[in-house]
Amino acid sequence: MSGAVDLSSLKQPPAGAAGAPSAPGGDYAVGETDFETKVLRRSAEVPVVVALYSQRSPGSVELVRTLERLVVADGGTWALATVEAETNMRIAQALQVQGIPTVVAIAGGRPLADFEGAQPEPQVRQWLNAVIDAVAGKLPGAEEEQAQPEPEDPRFTAAEEALERGDLAGAEAAYEAIIAAEPANEEAKAALRQLRFLARAQSIPDWVIATADADPADVEAALNAADVEMLNQRPEASFDRLIALIKRTAGDERTTARTRLLELFELFDAAEPFVVAARRKLATALY
Repeated sequence: MSGAVDLSSLKQPPAGAAGAPSAPGGDYAVGETDFETKVLRRSAEVPVVVALYSQRSPGSVELVRTLERLVVADGGTWALATVEAETNMRIAQALQVQGIPTVVAIAGGRPLADFEGAQPEPQVRQWLNAVIDAVAGKLPGAEEEQAQPEPEDPRFTAAEEALERGDLAGAEAAYEAIIAAEPANEEAKAALRQLRFLARAQSIPDWVIATADADPADVEAALNAADVEMLNQRPEASFDRLIALIKRTAGDERTTARTRLLELFELFDAAEPFVVAARRKLATALY
């Protein structure tokens, strides 16, 4: 039935419409006045099973009682709306009801599935499970609820605001304070590494790359060129430059180059393919 039935007429009940009638048990009764709230809007969060019945039909009353037991047992994974068809003809017409009882599952404001006639509880349970599985993780209201962001940490907010002002020293101090209080805070550590790299690299002129290429023995130029390449989002070129420097140096110069390379590795997730490849090249260069 998905999308085949227009329920828009039920969003505004007619003037003077009567309230929801009493259903067997009464707790799930829905009428024209509250159909939009209890069924259409609610169906954005969980599927709503609408059971249309008649007090004059013992089979339909028993089906409603079965659904009442099942909705309690399922603990909120779906909602039940019981509608007495004879006093809510507009609902019955909108759902194109041909006989009583009729059960219709509404999801996201649209009919999803239905069945007609009294059914034994095992078959009703099987039908409900299929409805629940069909909408799992797809309803807009449920997604919005899951997507609620966690409250922002004011300490990180202060650091980010300092960055926006161009106050790199203030931002660095803010991240250092977080780490001092929480030595295991990986988010603050990563932010501090990024910040220190930015503070170092943004003042290096781009022409240092040409200088380093012209004189491979210039260790300082090679280190600066690697920073500029990283700043320009060329991590592979930056890594390769430092690995080449490690290969042709020794002692303190090699240690300096290796330390710089490891610092740049830490700017990325260790599982990034280009980081994994560079680490292999480093191992070969060292041993």
